Parts: sequence; C-alpha cells; structure tokens
Amino acid sequence: MRRFLIPITGFLLLCSLMAVSEAMYVKYKDPKQPMGARIKDLMKRMTLAEKIGQMTQIERMVAAPDVMKNYFIGSVLSGGGSVPAPKASAATWVNAVNEIQKGSLSTRLGIPMIYGIDAVHGHNNVYNATIFPHNVGLGVTRDPALIKKIGEATALEVRATGIPYVFAPCIAVCRDPRWGRCYESYSEDHTIVQKMTQIIPGLQGEIPANARKGVPFVDGKDKVAACAKHYVGDGGTTRGINENNTVISLEGLMSIHMPAYYDSIIKGVATVMVSYSSWNGQKMHANQALVTGYLKNKLKFKGFVISDWEGIDRITSPPHANYSYSVQAGVSAGIDMIMVPNNFMEFINILTDQVNKKIIPMSRIDDAVRRILRVKFTMGLFENPLADLSFANQLGSQEHRELAKEAVRKSLVLLKNGKSASKPLIPLPKKALKILVAGSHADNLGYQCGGWTITWQGQGGNDITSGTTILGAIKNTVHPSTQVVYNENPDANFVTSNKFSYAVVVVGEPPYAETNGDSTNLTISEPGPSTIENVCGAVRCVVVIVSGRPVVIEPYVSKIDALVAAWLPGTEGQGVADVLFGDYGFTGKLARTWFKSVDQLPMNVGDDHYDPLFPFGFGLTTKGVKKD
Repeated sequence: MRRFLIPITGFLLLCSLMAVSEAMYVKYKDPKQPMGARIKDLMKRMTLAEKIGQMTQIERMVAAPDVMKNYFIGSVLSGGGSVPAPKASAATWVNAVNEIQKGSLSTRLGIPMIYGIDAVHGHNNVYNATIFPHNVGLGVTRDPALIKKIGEATALEVRATGIPYVFAPCIAVCRDPRWGRCYESYSEDHTIVQKMTQIIPGLQGEIPANARKGVPFVDGKDKVAACAKHYVGDGGTTRGINENNTVISLEGLMSIHMPAYYDSIIKGVATVMVSYSSWNGQKMHANQALVTGYLKNKLKFKGFVISDWEGIDRITSPPHANYSYSVQAGVSAGIDMIMVPNNFMEFINILTDQVNKKIIPMSRIDDAVRRILRVKFTMGLFENPLADLSFANQLGSQEHRELAKEAVRKSLVLLKNGKSASKPLIPLPKKALKILVAGSHADNLGYQCGGWTITWQGQGGNDITSGTTILGAIKNTVHPSTQVVYNENPDANFVTSNKFSYAVVVVGEPPYAETNGDSTNLTISEPGPSTIENVCGAVRCVVVIVSGRPVVIEPYVSKIDALVAAWLPGTEGQGVADVLFGDYGFTGKLARTWFKSVDQLPMNVGDDHYDPLFPFGFGLTTKGVKKD
C-alpha cells in the first residue's frame, strides 16, 4: 500500500495546484483575451449594485476612496474649477486621481474608474497648462492638421495630471451668437465643424483603417478618451437661449446639426454627451428615438452615452421636481452614464428600485455597462489604472505654447486695414517714437482666455495662470527704442497731448460660460466704446476685439483705421503681436457671419435676409516675413 502513497499524494498536490491556478486565472484580467470575451466574463460576475455603480459618475469633491469602494462608482469628474488645490501641480493632480482610483481597485472585481474633465481649449482647469484659442477662433483657421496637433498636445497635458478622459470636443453648430456657448462652436457652417472633428484622432489616436464603424478607439497611455457634445442641436435654440428649444425639421436637424456626429463616430470617438436642450419641445435627455434609435442603432455607435451635469434632473421643470421620472426617462432613452454628480445615493437607490420592479429592464442596464466596460478595456485602464509622472514635463511645455501661438496667428481675422485701401495701417511699424496701448483687454490674461479657464466662468486678471498678455507681447515685439505707453481708458486730451505715432486698442467681452453668457444686445463691455471714441478720434488706431462671438461694432467702424477679430486667443498673446507687426501675415477668414445689428439675428450664410457687416468667409490678408 505504501508504494502508492507518494504518487497519490503527488497527484493530489498537482490537482490542488491546478485548481488554485485555475481559480487565480480571471479571463477579464487577461489582455490577450478578445475584448468581447473579457466584457462577457466580467459582466457575468457583476451584481446589480456593481453594474449600477458603473453607470454612476460623481464629482471629485464627493469621491472619497471608501465611497468608490462601497458603491462601486464607475466614474469621477472635475467640474469647472474643481481642483485638488489652488495652482495644483501635475504631481498633486496625479496623487489625487490615484487616491480615488485605489478605492475602485480595492473592490471585489477591481474595476477601475474613469476620471473625466472639461479640456475644451487645452487643459483649461489646470494652472500653468497651455490655453489654446477657443473653438470660435480655431474654426477660422480651417486647418484640420493644426486642430489635430492641438488634440495631441491637449491629450499629453491632460495625461500629465493623471486624467484619461476629456469632455471635448464641442461640435455644436452655433446658429445664433446670442447663445452663451457660441465660442465653444467652431462655426455656423456644419462643414467647418465636420473638418474640425480631426481633433478627435489628435486626442484619441488615429483609428486603424480596418476598424469597425462606431467602435471606440483610444491608442495608449499618451492619449485620452474624447467626448463629442452636445447631442444634438444645442447650437440651434430659439434666440440662442442656452438649454432651450431647437425648433427645426428633421431634415434641418440632420443636415445642420447631425453631420459632425457622423464624422466623430467614424473617427472612433469613445463617448457622446447629450444636450440639455430640447428638439421641437422634447428634452434630448429623454429622447429615446434620437439617442437609442438613431445614435446607437442607426449610426452604430458602440461607445457610451453620458448625460450632462445634472442633465436628467433638468428633464423636468423645475429641475429635480420628479427625480424618479427623470431617472426612468433618461436611462430608458439610452443614456449609459449619469453625471449625477453629487447626490449619488439618491440616483443609485432609485435606479436599483426601478430595475427590481422591472420598470427598467435588465437588458438596458447590461447595454449601458457593456458600453462603459468597452471604453475602459479599449483605453487599457485595466492594465494601467494608476497614473505616474512620466508626462509631467508636458504641462505647459514650450512646444505646446509655440503651437498655441501658431493657432492664435491663424485664428485672427483682419476686418479692416486703413481708411482707404491705399493707406493700410497693418503691418504696424515696430520702430516708432511713441505708441499707445489702451483698452480693458490689453493687459488681462483672464479676459483673453475667456470662460472655462481655471474656473467655470473664467475670471479677469493676470494671476490666474501663466501666459503672455497682448500688451506684454507688443512690448516684446517692438523695436527697443519704441516707447510703449499703456493707459487702460485714456481721455481724448491725454491722447492728443502725447503725440502718439499710432495706437492699439484692445476691447471686448468679459469672461462667461453657458447661460451667464446669453446676451440680447451683444455689446462691447464698457468702457470699451468710449475708449475707441477717445483714442481713434485722435490718432491712427487698430482696434482688436477680444470676444467669444461677433459683437456690435458697426457704429465705430468708420472711426477705426484697422479692425481685428481676435476671438478668445488664450494664454499665448504673442500670436496677436506676431501678426499685427508683420512677422506673420493675416490669413484667417470668418467662420461666423458678422452682423450689423442684433435685430438681424439669427442670420447665417445662405439665409434669404443675409445682409451682414462682414460676410461669412471674409478676411483681409497681409504678407509676413515668416510663414507658419
């Protein structure tokens, strides 16, 4: 009997080792497995609580590690201005994101969370990041290759802070500049917006040629998941009122507001955000026909659909009046991830109850979770859930700032150059006895960056982040012997008594975001008009408009020698001086119609009543010493 003991013991030991090995092997954790197999294996292990957790996105402020662990939270975001510390470094960001992630990794299944942030003109929440021109200026460039490079640079700066997901690009087609988000739109013309979706392969990487249409694609640790927003018709609301009603036929919706989504999906965009707005009276957050029927079924979009901030709350009026209905309507419409973002317990409890009562079928929950996991697996989050400091030197790098300067140069539009064509003022002479720089926006980094910069609404001043003001850029550019005098709002007597060679007046709009930017008058902020009057009535002047959209300028045009639309150029004001003084030429062409009077609005190229001050596509050109 003894002679069989050792072999039997060895056999049993071998069996137990095989069993342990088999128990340790988990298919969804194996990157060599096909993605479909990984998703299927993970989902069969998940409880309802774990699935609903994946559908829940919460704000950084409430995302403690124990919350992530106990409620299986699938995603976290930083809202506008939500930062781990004032002027936080890349290291501070990485540590904060990793601490939250460790909570997710400590759960039973260890599903990593995905952290998202609004990086809508560079990594705009983060101190010292490169702030690129807002989309309203980038549309002017009509340069998809440049926009792709901006996407690549933005991805690197976002990854520098440990974040793998951005709520960008905004592919709205703004049809009325009274809308407070018009600067987030590339153009009133959908064909320009379609070209600008080239930012998506910049952010995410170039999708392989053999990829299936609609499947999300994110190419490695130096790329981020993108988000096409806001689906659909956000730029077409009545009178440009934010979050309002877009009244348009199905044909109009499909021909104007939908085309950029086709392009985004073909390019592998990972996520789509739903719009607060309504289409012909129906809230988009509750529009099953367009979210599920069209986006998912017709366009074959396989990424996940995310709500906007408290988006489902606003299905009812007033918001949150019947949250149980909002949850049912939003999830049933086809929204996969809900940006709650604070009262997550209420959302989780209501959705759990509705699934248990079969109000929402389990198949809808599974569809949502499958899509979320597909994006997470595609990104490599399971293999690399924790960030490191390997990209820290990319934040605000000189290379990215040079790219931003190029974008500024190409985004400027020269609307007037001399009171007669034979006497142009631009390019300005670098060598002059004495020049005046005036205006509220000449020495204000916050104003030239606009909204969605460091804070949600943006703010004035030069301490908000690092960069170059237009005044600073002028001083850097002129001849050393040229005396530059800065007076924000000089009176006429000051101007005449100083015998300036010429003046640069920089005026425009204050920073704003979303509804706070809705405007019925579209005027230049005071004292801008009086600064124009006082300066341009006494000396040859170029007026530079820093604004998120065309503004009322017709009353002043005849008094102005040269007029430049600079939009919201961002941190690299040097790009403005580069073109004003002739180092580079003006090349930009309006991607928006410049109206004469707000009474004409809405007015877009091709309209029967089209009678603009400066038409779509207008822009004077000059020759520069250098070329981009």
